Amino acid sequence: MAFSTSCLFLSPISALKIVTAGAHLHKDWSFVGGSRVTVTPKLEIASLHPKSPGVYASWLASSQIASTAFTLGTAAVLPFYSLMVLAPKAELTKASIESSIPYIVLGLLYAYLLYLSWTPETIRLIFASQYWLPELPGIAKMFSNEMTLASAWIHLLVVDLFAARQVYHDGLENQIETRHSISLCLFICPIGILTHVITKALTKSAGKSSTHKIH
Repeated sequence: MAFSTSCLFLSPISALKIVTAGAHLHKDWSFVGGSRVTVTPKLEIASLHPKSPGVYASWLASSQIASTAFTLGTAAVLPFYSLMVLAPKAELTKASIESSIPYIVLGLLYAYLLYLSWTPETIRLIFASQYWLPELPGIAKMFSNEMTLASAWIHLLVVDLFAARQVYHDGLENQIETRHSISLCLFICPIGILTHVITKALTKSAGKSSTHKIH
């Protein structure tokens, strides 16, 4: 009795995956060779879909850009907050706060990140409702992208710094303490603005009370 097994040769660069899934047995008989059993493996061919190196490299580059922009943007605004808090009346502080350079630089960085993060789906996610109004699930999905999240962070840094500058100028003009409000503007800007409004009201009230007592 003789056995024979079929063989299959594949190129190393082939994109096919060969899976053995059992075998067929074929029994033959002849006067010359006698009885012979042929074992033929059952093969399933499945396409392989390896992860594209180009896609992985692109994702890695995007993640690095978003992380770098996040760090640089945060570091860029810290000197201005430091000057307004530590030396609010110094000439260097006044000149620095009047400058438009930080807004130009951060604005360009924001525009670049927005360009990289923008997709055809962005508009649909922003205006997801039938009334063309933003909805929370759509916004949450949009911000699941690191590039979009980094651009939103730069957006917040610019707006917060602008608000802090307004608080700073108002404090100098009306002789109001603003260091605590400016510090809050860096982390929780709406609370910083609210604190400034309360401080301003209390300062004016205290000033009127002092005036009445003198008279």
